[in-house]
Amino acid sequence: MKIYNTLTGQKEDFKPIEEGKAGIYVCGPTVYNFIHIGNARPICVFDVFRRYLEFKGYDVTFIQNYTDVNDKIIKQAKLENSTPEETALKYIHEYETDAKGLNVRPADVHPKVSLYMDKIIDMIQTLVDNGYAYESNGDVYYRTRKFEGYGKLSKQSLDDLIAGARVEVSDIKEDPLDFALWKSAGEDEQHWDSPWGKGRPGWHIECSAMAKDCLGDTIDIHCGGKDLVFPHHENEIAQSEAATGKNFANYWMHNGHINIDNKKMSKSAGNFFLTRDAAAKYGYETIRYLMIQAHYRMPMNYTAELLDSCKASLERLYNCRENLDKAIEKAVNGSIAVEVEEIFEKRKSQFITAMDDDLNTADGLTAIFELVRDLNKMISDPETSKEQLVKGAELFDCLTGVLGILYNRNEKEEIPGEILELVQKRKEARKAKDFALADKIRDEITAMGYTVKETRQGTEITKSN
Repeated sequence: MKIYNTLTGQKEDFKPIEEGKAGIYVCGPTVYNFIHIGNARPICVFDVFRRYLEFKGYDVTFIQNYTDVNDKIIKQAKLENSTPEETALKYIHEYETDAKGLNVRPADVHPKVSLYMDKIIDMIQTLVDNGYAYESNGDVYYRTRKFEGYGKLSKQSLDDLIAGARVEVSDIKEDPLDFALWKSAGEDEQHWDSPWGKGRPGWHIECSAMAKDCLGDTIDIHCGGKDLVFPHHENEIAQSEAATGKNFANYWMHNGHINIDNKKMSKSAGNFFLTRDAAAKYGYETIRYLMIQAHYRMPMNYTAELLDSCKASLERLYNCRENLDKAIEKAVNGSIAVEVEEIFEKRKSQFITAMDDDLNTADGLTAIFELVRDLNKMISDPETSKEQLVKGAELFDCLTGVLGILYNRNEKEEIPGEILELVQKRKEARKAKDFALADKIRDEITAMGYTVKETRQGTEITKSN
């Protein structure tokens, strides 16, 4: 498999540290509010990445942290008349609700900053001891200029950074480029004891400490949104490599931004959408499909039209799978023709080729829809054997499972008895050629929130959206 490595700016063959294993660290949410649409993209994309590596036979260790110590959490806690700890826990639970709705599997470990304070302090102390950090008025700062490789991930030089507006100027820092590892705090603020006084860690050092503890000094793959390349991931590299003397991560993967109707998403622009709200309108699975229908590195445009298209694509997949089940029930036993075996192998290879090319889920979906076309032809042929349909269904389930879609297939609501009685009466009316009565019953069924239609496989009853 080839992965586009942000660090080198090119696609590279994935070669894990330990053969057959893959360690992945994904920057998780800062839990101070509900996640928005932009947050949903990396958690869906890298969930697919994890699933695909497992499909390829890798033993994957997947780490995603919770940033539960942060100034944003403290600010939100005041607004909610709560404590930072209670606020963080509340939004961890809300995140888990959204992640489950999106069919994102829990990480093997979800480290929390609040439980890593000793290890964070130890790493900061190591940086102080080796001259990469210094204490000033109870704060601790990292000496950015001392790390020779600073800027290698974001491809920015120190001169570029100085010229930019993203540098904090402070009288207590040796250099404007230096960034905080530890921030002093008063008695009435959330704080922990440290060798430099009461305070709490800076954002960047938290991930360095958690990644090192969970995956070792060097990790296979570090993932996150493109917005984290600088300064967060750049600072993680500087801290971690200065503390350990080793390469921090061999591969860096970053997903592209999401725009709203071709405009950057922001609260001030009034085009800011929470995942929860979007899912209430379109369904969580439609949101997940949206996140994987384009290549993960490309910017994506969030529009109502695109969501409607995603929903229609899912319906086409569900219809194929449901028709397969019905056809399997009626099909007779037989053999699988060589040419059919070849078709299935071709679609599987097509899917793997796409996904091996830097997780190209867009082309992976193309392979699945071409499989759908093949299967629909087989379903319509009364000579198709049960074995052939079963094998097609198994491949269909395997490939859609790698993408984490069609996960609501076995959770359909049971059709109420009164609806089934009306459907039977409608069937009898049609048999008696009383089409006026049949139409009247159909309208009654529709008014009760269900749709009934005749298909080649029989009468189909679905709950209306």
